[in-house]
Amino acid sequence: MPEPPILFEPEDQFLIRQQKLEEIRRLGYDPYPRHFDASHTVPEIVQQFSPASAQTLETEKRRVRVAGRIRSIRFHGKTGFADLHAGPARLQAYFRRDRLGEQAYRLFELLDLGDIIGAEGTLGRTKTGELTLFVEQLTLLAKALLPLPEKWHGLAGIEQRYRQRYLDLIVNQGVREIFQTRARLIRFLRDFLEARGFLEVETPMMQPIAGGAAARPFRTHHNALDLDLYLRIAPELYLKRLVVGGLDRVYEINRNFRNEGLSVRNNPEFTMLEFYQAYADYRALMDLSEEMLTGLVETLTGSKQLTYQDQVVDFSRWQRLSLREAVCEYWLAGKAPRPADLAQAEKARRLAAEHDRWAVNHPDQARLASVPHSASAAVASQQLFEAVVERRLFQPTLIYDFPTEISPLAKRRDDDPALAERFEIFAGGLELGNAFSELNDPLEQYQRFRQQLQQRERGDEEAHQMDQDYVRALAYGLPPTAGEGIGIDRLTMLLTNTRSIREVILFPLLRPLRPEGSGPAEPGTQ
Repeated sequence: MPEPPILFEPEDQFLIRQQKLEEIRRLGYDPYPRHFDASHTVPEIVQQFSPASAQTLETEKRRVRVAGRIRSIRFHGKTGFADLHAGPARLQAYFRRDRLGEQAYRLFELLDLGDIIGAEGTLGRTKTGELTLFVEQLTLLAKALLPLPEKWHGLAGIEQRYRQRYLDLIVNQGVREIFQTRARLIRFLRDFLEARGFLEVETPMMQPIAGGAAARPFRTHHNALDLDLYLRIAPELYLKRLVVGGLDRVYEINRNFRNEGLSVRNNPEFTMLEFYQAYADYRALMDLSEEMLTGLVETLTGSKQLTYQDQVVDFSRWQRLSLREAVCEYWLAGKAPRPADLAQAEKARRLAAEHDRWAVNHPDQARLASVPHSASAAVASQQLFEAVVERRLFQPTLIYDFPTEISPLAKRRDDDPALAERFEIFAGGLELGNAFSELNDPLEQYQRFRQQLQQRERGDEEAHQMDQDYVRALAYGLPPTAGEGIGIDRLTMLLTNTRSIREVILFPLLRPLRPEGSGPAEPGTQ
């Protein structure tokens, strides 16, 4: 028997199953055939025939061909049972030696948990009344050379579930349901936008300039062009180029890449919905966002309320607060400040220091703002918002009027240039989206990019680079436009009551496992 090409564990189980594989071949069966023509799926059989009585099934003698993975197998002398699973459904199959024949029944005896088979026969009910396929023909479709884990016992650590998502999907129906919900969520968003005249487009994932958001990019290199490129951190600047070109309503469901840390809410590779509407401002998108997200929750859950982390989130009741109002509203460190205090750098920094002194003694209620001594009012108010407010926004909330200084692509408010026409969406303590009236003055945009370059020179790796072609596009005329990005992963977390973003990404990024004996285990492994 040849040595396995890679180390399979448990090795004893692999060797036993490999011996069975060789015997199956000696019997004349191909353990990995090319196709199988099924008449029904397991879920279709269960749905269609579960209501039928034993007498009806006996009279009709309905013949079916079905494929499934064996999750349970029981031998009883010259007969046996196996449970076939496909998707969320299970169908019992019954095997008899005199009905299958000696050779086919020997094939049945060589089957293991995890094997995928095709079975043909008639439907009926056993003496206990269970819907059962009485098998007359058996086809092995894939021999499993390793045993399936027994629910969680074989997938001991959460990291192992992410690394071996194929097993996680087999043994845990709840995981499958998360990704079915994710697919329905994306379908709803597409339908919602297209019903309102939006066109789905695609923009480059490799870009010569990393732009559209404040983030550290991943770098790559194109050999044929000898060109350094960045993986997309946001599609924003390309989508707005399309609006300049006359595509007044566009959207993209896009993969973005940001070279940042890992957490329960952040993954370096993530999915966003980003859309732009010409002749609209951020107020119009506030209304659209409330309508879209409320409709999404109601469509997927049957209610405008959902439960997230043991709390009810009610999408029939939205609140809107300015960023400064929110800091004052949720202030815990003594007497609440006034919104005007946050517009002044010295007072804002003093408030941050007061908050941090309080937060040191109340780590379960707030985190440190850590505002630098030289911070502007914009930076201080933003960091206070993140420390004081952000994760306490459990009910659906729109936070608007962010500082212009930290919103380099957003239009200023006419009555207060220090504030940008920008809002963010929160629910369940999660930031779900970001939107603003787009800056369409090419000269002002050029100056904003120059200010960002100065921040880069001072060491801010997340500041925007200069994109001269984008400024050139604005010079041809971008109509009044509002744009928005919504995180698909976090939205899925909310709708599936999931705490970690890794649960809603099929293959989240993980550190490579260390070879045994090479050093300490990876943090977080079990």
